[in-house]
Amino acid sequence: MAPVKWIHLLIALFASPFLFGVINRTKAFFAGRRGQPLLQSYFDLARLLRKGAVFSRTTTWIFRAGPSVGLASAAAALTLVPFGGGQALFHFSGDAILFAYLLAVMRFFTVLAALDTGSSFEGMGASREVSYSALAEPALILGLAAVARETGSLSLSGMLSGALQLRPEIVLVAAAFAVVFLCENARIPFDDPNTHLELTMIHEVMVLDHSGPDLAFIQYGSAVKLWILGSLVTGLLVPFAEAGPWWVNTGMAVAGMLLLAVAVGVVESVMARLRLTRVPQVLVAAVALSALALLLSVR
Repeated sequence: MAPVKWIHLLIALFASPFLFGVINRTKAFFAGRRGQPLLQSYFDLARLLRKGAVFSRTTTWIFRAGPSVGLASAAAALTLVPFGGGQALFHFSGDAILFAYLLAVMRFFTVLAALDTGSSFEGMGASREVSYSALAEPALILGLAAVARETGSLSLSGMLSGALQLRPEIVLVAAAFAVVFLCENARIPFDDPNTHLELTMIHEVMVLDHSGPDLAFIQYGSAVKLWILGSLVTGLLVPFAEAGPWWVNTGMAVAGMLLLAVAVGVVESVMARLRLTRVPQVLVAAVALSALALLLSVR
C-alpha cells in the first residue's frame, strides 16, 4: 500500500490549488458571470515564481523565512493526514497532536513575518489572526479528542480510517471542523480573501509586503492548508469502504473535496461577512460542539 500513500500525497500537492478554482467558479455562477478559468491559481503561481522579490530594509531574516517555514509546515502536516480512508504517508500514535502543532507553527511564522515589517496595519491583521486562532484551535483539539475517544486511536490514520459511523458525536465534530475549516482558511463569513478594505482585512493584510516567489509560497501553502482541513471534514462524512478498492475510495475522497469546495462557494455567495464582534461567538459555538461531542463519547 506504500505506492497508494504516495499517490494520495501527489494528488494533494497537485490538486490543492484547483479547489480555489472550483470555489471561484461557483461564486461566479451565483453572480451570473462566466468567472475565471479553473486553473487560474496555477497560472498565478507560475507568474509569481517568475518574478523577483522586494524586501524592505526594516525587515530581518524572520520576514524572509516566514513563507518558507509556513509552506514547509503545511507540507509536513499533509504527510500526516490520511486520504480516502487509507493511511497517511507517516503515521504513529499521537501524530494528531503533532498535526495541530504544525498548523500552529505555520500560523506563528506568518504572524511573526507580518510583525517584522513594523507596519501597524499588518500588526492589526496579525492581532486579529491570533485572536481568532485562539478560539479555533480548542475546537480542533477537542474535536480530535472526541474522534480519538470514539475510535480508540491517537493517530489521524486510525481516526479517519473509514470505519466511522455517522453517530451524533461524529456529526457534531464534523460541524465544528467545518467552522474551523472556514475560519482557518480565511473564508466568508469569517474573512474575505478578496477584500482590500483596511477595516475588514485579516489574513490578506499580513501578506501585503510579500512578493514574487515568497507570495507564491504563501498562496500555495494556503491551498495545501485548504486541502488538509478539507480532508478532515470529508474523512468524517464520506462513507469509505474498508475492504473496497483503493481507487474507489480515492475517487470518493476527491469527489468529497470538490463538493466541499462547491459548498464553500455557495456559502460565500449567499452569506455576508460577519461583524468582527460576532466572529468569536461563532467560534465559541464550534468549541461547544466539539466539547459536547467529547462528553457524548465518554458517557
